[in-house]
Amino acid sequence: MLEKFTPNQRLLVAVALSFAFFIGYTTLFPPQSPNSESNATKGSAVQAAAAVTPAESNTSAVSNIKTVTTDTLTTVSAKEFTLKIDTLGRISSVVLSDEKHNGSDGKLSELIASSGAKPLQIRFADEALNEVAAKTPYTANMTNIALGENGKSTVVLSQNLPELTVTKTLTFYADGHYDAKVSLSNEKRYSLYLGQHPEIIEQMMTVVGGMIYSGDNLTTIFEDGDVEGRSLFTDVHLVSAFDQYYATIFYGFDKTTQVAVERDTNSNPVMYLEGANNFTFNGYIGPKEYKTLESIDPVLVNAIEFGWFTFVAAPIFKILMWLHSLLGNWGWAIIGLTVLIRIFLYPLTHKGMVSMQKIKDIAPRIKEVQEKYKGDPARMNAAVMEMYKKHGANPLGGCLPLLLQIPVFFAIYRVLLNAVELQGAPWIMWVHDLSRMDPYYILPILMGATMYYQQKITPSNFTDPLQEKIFKFLPVIFTFFFFTFPAGLVLYWFVNNLFSIAQQYLVNKQFEAARATRHEAHLAEKHHEKD
Repeated sequence: MLEKFTPNQRLLVAVALSFAFFIGYTTLFPPQSPNSESNATKGSAVQAAAAVTPAESNTSAVSNIKTVTTDTLTTVSAKEFTLKIDTLGRISSVVLSDEKHNGSDGKLSELIASSGAKPLQIRFADEALNEVAAKTPYTANMTNIALGENGKSTVVLSQNLPELTVTKTLTFYADGHYDAKVSLSNEKRYSLYLGQHPEIIEQMMTVVGGMIYSGDNLTTIFEDGDVEGRSLFTDVHLVSAFDQYYATIFYGFDKTTQVAVERDTNSNPVMYLEGANNFTFNGYIGPKEYKTLESIDPVLVNAIEFGWFTFVAAPIFKILMWLHSLLGNWGWAIIGLTVLIRIFLYPLTHKGMVSMQKIKDIAPRIKEVQEKYKGDPARMNAAVMEMYKKHGANPLGGCLPLLLQIPVFFAIYRVLLNAVELQGAPWIMWVHDLSRMDPYYILPILMGATMYYQQKITPSNFTDPLQEKIFKFLPVIFTFFFFTFPAGLVLYWFVNNLFSIAQQYLVNKQFEAARATRHEAHLAEKHHEKD
């Protein structure tokens, strides 16, 4: 059946099926609300997992450990965020100041999950010591820290336990990263927890969970709801708990450090490091903004992950940033990116369009051959293929262009969906935030209208009326899909449709001119024969 479809129709089928999967998956398995019952159990599950050290597994022994209510010990204030450390020496809150990060309800974004392990949380292998530590507050040499634009400041946290003193020396920077050193007065085995990813539900349109970036550029993703068993890693460059736009990251620790990933009762990842007596590392909590991460440490840009097509998406994202540096607006940068991609794919799309036009030209002759040899399928197929060869038409001529376009499309899809840089970024007139849906549905409607017109001018060779009806409804289906998609993604698709229409129009005119020339030559030949 596919050989009867045009390249664009095949692309629509592939994309429609993919979007159906994405939408169906998020509908059937929606992210849990922070206040839901399932998330309420996450806290106790993480507490149970928290006592598991990389050297031993003993979750049953700590299943009854309860979450301890704590107060704020130290507050770190910077231009972009406010961070709080609680009396158990954990980062208990990170609130972003820029309103572009606000939720749809207008509330500031909180990057620390309300339940579960929190960043810098320590769990000892010694259960008796662990029980005491959970009830013994830390002290700090500073209660309030104000960071200048390029400033930094150090706070020292201390916890005095029986025969053991724990000291955390933390240096915070205005860009959201920090240096950390955990020192113990005596040798004790412990785990240091990364914490859970943010629970900003409205933004969870992509994979959320945990990431390990290790070895020779190897990225391992642990999706929420899909973690099985226990995984151990060494030679780790960074460990991240992430959602669509934000991440909590540990990095800069020794390559011999063992990193463990386990599951909680919801099969979400719980990630921790094997601590040492004098353990130094770095951390970051904030938006996954490429330039910010790169300026802190180039390894951090690997926390920006685009799925299966990262190898295509990463360079596309760099091109998008370059265009933004030239044009100064993310909307125009998306349009510029669309232009460059259309130029890059032009030979492929042109080849597919020309191939389908050739098939349209010989379609009547193909039908005659099929009627002539309908009782002999083998001979009919041979005659049809001979006719294709004679006229330079390939019924599968659009397949290769299609296959090469799909990775590019999904790469762009992930780039525009995951780019936190688009948050709060306006384009023109009514589009004030390219990371959110078009509030007036203008772009989705324009996208659907251009898709309909593109179908109308594209040659089709349908023999089944049902197939034709299905394809006529695709623009309507896509329009409804795109109602809830970020305006930046819809803008790309709309502009891409405009270029497809223009290219198809030129190809159609080219073949119409060729047909007219052949027709005139045929009439002239007949006239000559009469003379």
